[in-house]
Amino acid sequence: MLDRASLARDLRAAIGKGELFLQYQPKAHLRSQRIASVEALVRWQHPVRGLVLPGDFISLAEESRDIVDLTVWTIQQVVKDQRLLAADGHDITVFINISGGLLSDARFVRRACALVQSSGVKIGFEITETAVIREPETAIAHLQAFADIGIVIAIDDYGAGLSSLAYLKQLPARELKIDKLFVTQLTSSNRDPLIVRSTIDLAHALEMEVVAEGVETAAAFALLSVMGCDVVQGYFISRPLGLPALIEFLERDHSDGFDRHRASLPNLAAAFRRA
Repeated sequence: MLDRASLARDLRAAIGKGELFLQYQPKAHLRSQRIASVEALVRWQHPVRGLVLPGDFISLAEESRDIVDLTVWTIQQVVKDQRLLAADGHDITVFINISGGLLSDARFVRRACALVQSSGVKIGFEITETAVIREPETAIAHLQAFADIGIVIAIDDYGAGLSSLAYLKQLPARELKIDKLFVTQLTSSNRDPLIVRSTIDLAHALEMEVVAEGVETAAAFALLSVMGCDVVQGYFISRPLGLPALIEFLERDHSDGFDRHRASLPNLAAAFRRA
């Protein structure tokens, strides 16, 4: 069992010691058949414990308020990595997960805006819908501040919490991510396809693109394509990659498009298509 107090102390030091690193998971656009963006995922290589999973340290960072320094570090590292990507010909948006508590922190919001504005790179923020419900007026105002300087706002894990259409329609969001709980059961459940299809229709009505995360099979990929989903993310496209591997993946993707993923799409889609 992890010693939470000890791990929290180690995390505070890890941010400045270079023990943290990023991996990037590609998000594939179905219509353009290209990688539309990537999601930055923080990893921690502890000198004694080895690889510590985000589920074991993100909540600690939120409790201790080290989440501020952790998120600032993430933004700064993404800026550096994205400049390398752009120099290699891959000028794509990189999404960063923003903890709900940070949406009520005016000082963090100002700092994040300053970092993004001065960088000139393409960045998106993923936030959960429950983060907005806690302090809606402040959260919506700060999200609007992000959107005003060109940060793409994505609603993460949609459907996993207490969804509120009243808040959803007020958010300056351009993407809505369907929680992977629904996507992983898409081809084995009678209800999940109905939920996913209605979510796609709702998002499109609100002029948002839909991202399905947790896409792991060709069957799910095909069904989401037929349903009109815009972007897919998951192991079927790619596992999270370090920067060198991501650049190699993008080079390969640009050379052959999505043919390797879509080869079986017509037959699979026909099996799922509804009249």
